[in-house]
Amino acid sequence: MNIDLSTAADFMATHARVLDRRRFELLMDRTDPAATLAALDGYRNPDGGYGWGLEPDLRSPESQPGAALHAFEVFEDIAPATAPQAAALCDWLESVTLPDGGVPFALPLTVTAGTAPWWQGADSTVSALQITSVTAAAAHRVAAHDPAVAAHPWLERATRYCLDVIEAIDRAPHAYVLAFAVRFLDAVHDTHPEAAGLLRRLGEYVPADGRVQVEGGTEDETLHPLDFAPDPGRPARDLFTPEVISADLDRLAALQQADGGWTVDYATISPAGSLDWRGHTTVRAIDILRRNARIPAA
Repeated sequence: MNIDLSTAADFMATHARVLDRRRFELLMDRTDPAATLAALDGYRNPDGGYGWGLEPDLRSPESQPGAALHAFEVFEDIAPATAPQAAALCDWLESVTLPDGGVPFALPLTVTAGTAPWWQGADSTVSALQITSVTAAAAHRVAAHDPAVAAHPWLERATRYCLDVIEAIDRAPHAYVLAFAVRFLDAVHDTHPEAAGLLRRLGEYVPADGRVQVEGGTEDETLHPLDFAPDPGRPARDLFTPEVISADLDRLAALQQADGGWTVDYATISPAGSLDWRGHTTVRAIDILRRNARIPAA
């Protein structure tokens, strides 16, 4: 199935926020990452963390763990270049890490308008595997090319927390916890030997077709194989047959809309957040399809 990159570019120009337009430009043309980093800096706070709607359904300005995930996505985009903001983000994460090594799902909000109830209702006094694992996984992917992130003590503390909590799982977790834990174990597979066995154990909760309904989500909200294992050649791919992955790549490609962009199947909270998610999701879809050789490399 062919992807219409020209229409995708038109969609990004018409609908996407500047950050995702810059990420798209970087993905398509491998331009100087300075402009992408400058766009990311618009969401940065003096404490080294990120807020201001970088996580589209969390519009409050203060730094938040959910926004840290999206910042690490950008630091991964710019590889092999590095940015001092990545290590500074680790400093901020260290400052909000709880004694057990995890980070809370969200910190107290200063603004609740436009923000999803799951962020508003988060308990800031307890660690959350969901947000810690997905953020640490993104940081490990940055650490592969950024020595300052690789050596940062926050990353090892968060990693140890995730490994310990995952080891204690004895029943099927929530869909997002399961997917993010799998992606975390995939990210640390090469550096932490225990990850291989834990990945096999978690794999028992992943159905062969990779489809996991999101409890408490929208009627259509379902995770798919590429939500668990987006990267070819990585250990998480062993959870699925090549035929299942190929079919899911076909599914992802077919989701391009007539306007050139992709949509999401989960609830969006604000008009701005809805558009922000579409731009972010379009960049992610094209990135995954390209890494899986469905789109020619730049």
